[in-house]
Amino acid sequence: MRTLPEPTVTDAATDAATADPRTVLSVDNLRVTFTRGARPVHAVNGISYELKAGRMLAIIGESGSGKSVSVRALMGLLPPSAQISGSARLDGRELVGLDEKSLRGVRGEDISVVFQDPARSLNPTMSVGHQITEAIQTHHREIGKKAAAERAIELLKMVRLPAAERRFHEYPHQLSGGMRQRVMIAIALAGNPKVLIADEATTALDVTTQAQIMELLVDLQERLGTAVILISHDLGLAASYADEVHVMYAGRIVEQADTDVLFRNVQMPYTKALLGAIPQLSTPPHSLLPVIGGHPPDLSALPVGCSFRPRCPRATEQCEERPELVEAEPGHRYACWHPHLEGAK
Repeated sequence: MRTLPEPTVTDAATDAATADPRTVLSVDNLRVTFTRGARPVHAVNGISYELKAGRMLAIIGESGSGKSVSVRALMGLLPPSAQISGSARLDGRELVGLDEKSLRGVRGEDISVVFQDPARSLNPTMSVGHQITEAIQTHHREIGKKAAAERAIELLKMVRLPAAERRFHEYPHQLSGGMRQRVMIAIALAGNPKVLIADEATTALDVTTQAQIMELLVDLQERLGTAVILISHDLGLAASYADEVHVMYAGRIVEQADTDVLFRNVQMPYTKALLGAIPQLSTPPHSLLPVIGGHPPDLSALPVGCSFRPRCPRATEQCEERPELVEAEPGHRYACWHPHLEGAK
């Protein structure tokens, strides 16, 4: 009987340790449009980025900015009404335009996803061990049931689930939210994916458990060389764990840079507003929580020019022309006519 290969240090992990790790995912001018009546909804409006092995990319923005839609498009997890164009290459293989049969070979084996609510993602009628075993045998059909069960327990230990052998036989309702999310991560790792997407994977968890899950993702990223895409509205989370941050607004990337560079030299007023909306310990008690004024735009009727213009305190007539991404410094790009800091070019 053939056994499942150990998900230990891989070639990707070796590459990630070098000065110039290889690019595993390259997205170029990705667009996603839905049709709502006679008006197209431009959910993703031409985004481009590269993701390297062993790196964590955080895609940040308010609800409705296109974060989740952009990554679900990579896996073919959008409804038939979605029109996808542009390019998304995983290790050189084009994902946009793949048929459903080919996409089934990509999901889980090449790209896996951990969703926000594990209680809804897990089957309540099946033990967690059965669900992990099923995922292993789906991606490795040559693996027998006994070997898959042993591997499932190893995965549960890898994601630091206490008493893994006992938890293997338990059902989702018997586990806490943090434990269920660890099970979801174990399922996501069952196929040894090159890219792991954490789509608001910690939003429903308390702060302590959130930190534990994020530290687990970072550990797995470093040990296995897995590239991670973190989808979140929390800039604080990105600042603590991500290597690179892309800020999305109205379907576009409006600022992107390595994490330390971005937070040292924020340019885009929207990014600045997101930072300002984070509660601070120094704020006096009973103060109103900071908010970004106005509302996110209707993606079927975007304003002329900069989409953030109706909400931006720095807007002028020039903002009626759409700004393109320009470099503030090497590797740091923003889309704004009136950036915040004087150092911007």
